[in-house]
Amino acid sequence: MTEPGPLRCATHPDVETNLRCGKCGKLICPRCLVQTPVGARCRDCAKIKRLPTYRLSSAYYLRATGAALGAAAVIGVGWGLITGLFSFIYLNLILAAGVGYAIAEITGLAVNRKRGLPLAIIGSAGVFFCYLVNIFTFGRIPGLGLGLLLDIIAVAVAVSTAVSRLR
Repeated sequence: MTEPGPLRCATHPDVETNLRCGKCGKLICPRCLVQTPVGARCRDCAKIKRLPTYRLSSAYYLRATGAALGAAAVIGVGWGLITGLFSFIYLNLILAAGVGYAIAEITGLAVNRKRGLPLAIIGSAGVFFCYLVNIFTFGRIPGLGLGLLLDIIAVAVAVSTAVSRLR
């Protein structure tokens, strides 16, 4: 009588295992194992899904894009008005963080507080659009030098804030 050979994982045949899925009995290795509240399961039986917070439909993308662009237009005009009224060299940097936060919050509210990389990209695009509204509405296109450097830093701060809120 011959003894049976070592048991092997169904997905990774080069790995010996004695583990079985608690539901279907499929052989699984530690890499395939998903620990659930009712025991070890294979990936098929565990039904791994993304969290609802990170699942977005095309309607949500459209809502996020509309909210980000609408907010960016309004906030860009406000950003230009404030920087026009108060000539403080670092004011742009301070306002930029608020601009990124506001655009991210409005975008997040439009999609029921969902999160994800695509929303962060949409929020970042909104920040860029807001900056363009700011400089082209009031004709304050920065020249080369310190003004341009501060504007680049301000946009980077705004994008960083928006990404951290929507990621």
